[in-house]
Amino acid sequence: MSGLIEGLPDAVALRCLARVPFYLHPKLELVSRSWRAAIHSPELFKARQEVSSSEDFLCVCAFDPENLWQLYDPLRDLWITLPVIPSKVRHLTHFGVVSVGGKLFVLGGGSDAVDPLTGDQDGSFATNEVWSYDPVARQWAPRASMLVPRAMFACCVLDGNIVVAGGFTSCRKSISKAEIYDPEKDVWVSIPDLHLTHNTACSGVVIRGKMHVLHKGLSTVQVLDGMRLGWTVQDYGWLQGPMAVVRGMLYVMSHGVIFKQEREAKKLVVSASEFRNRIGFAMIGLGDDIYVIGGVIGPERWNWDIKLMSDVDVLTIGSERPSWRQVSPMTRCRGTIFGCSQLRI
Repeated sequence: MSGLIEGLPDAVALRCLARVPFYLHPKLELVSRSWRAAIHSPELFKARQEVSSSEDFLCVCAFDPENLWQLYDPLRDLWITLPVIPSKVRHLTHFGVVSVGGKLFVLGGGSDAVDPLTGDQDGSFATNEVWSYDPVARQWAPRASMLVPRAMFACCVLDGNIVVAGGFTSCRKSISKAEIYDPEKDVWVSIPDLHLTHNTACSGVVIRGKMHVLHKGLSTVQVLDGMRLGWTVQDYGWLQGPMAVVRGMLYVMSHGVIFKQEREAKKLVVSASEFRNRIGFAMIGLGDDIYVIGGVIGPERWNWDIKLMSDVDVLTIGSERPSWRQVSPMTRCRGTIFGCSQLRI
């Protein structure tokens, strides 16, 4: 990585390259071998942080095509396609997904697909495999496996570490096991078990620096009060439905309405009646916005076709009057959203 820009020290030249938007990186690497080495170097990610040129993206994986991820650039209304995740599991689903340290992590999950010819299940329902995608190197890499295979579990980032809890084993039995991952050391360690299990999928959200685990169909919420203290059980009476966190506040879509969910109260924000007949979509917060991505529109009374959606609808919460708008639809992915996360590059 020498002689990047004539007349400039490499350290200064790298900071210049760090200001170039991420979507242009494939073109930058065509300039020369030294530029290609710089664009794919860990130093570039550090330089982007130093010059405050980091960018926020949404990462999305859907039913079709299998095991493919796309990044959405909200500043340029642009979709970027990533390489296919190299898992041996076809139709990988029921996994956890988070981002930390500038990398995307896909954890566990499996496949409940059935071979149409033999009727056999394609792969395992739950695995312990972990993959990370480095957007600077632009490649997937295997990481240390979780201690317990799991699917349909809660997965969050706390203080730069990944916490997973609950879910189902490969024999589809609900579990209470929880563990934490240090991405710098590439090591998993057990933490106290959940107090409750339930025969439904669970999910996790981080609010005010604490991880909250919710089981579908249960009003109770399990809150992680530190790795040593373990979990406490709270009955907040939260609404059931798709959730998103915006500026540290929780929003829930329920019965065609989006509510701002306080600890034990709720406030109506805006109508979302247009999503009543859509299922399997992702709902996620980014900046002052809530994104509703993809999903499926089921058969209607006189039309038995199932429509796989690639649409993206955005609700701006930060304005005085929250309003909906549409942005560019996904260019490759469509249908039920299997995973959705933020990623800062």
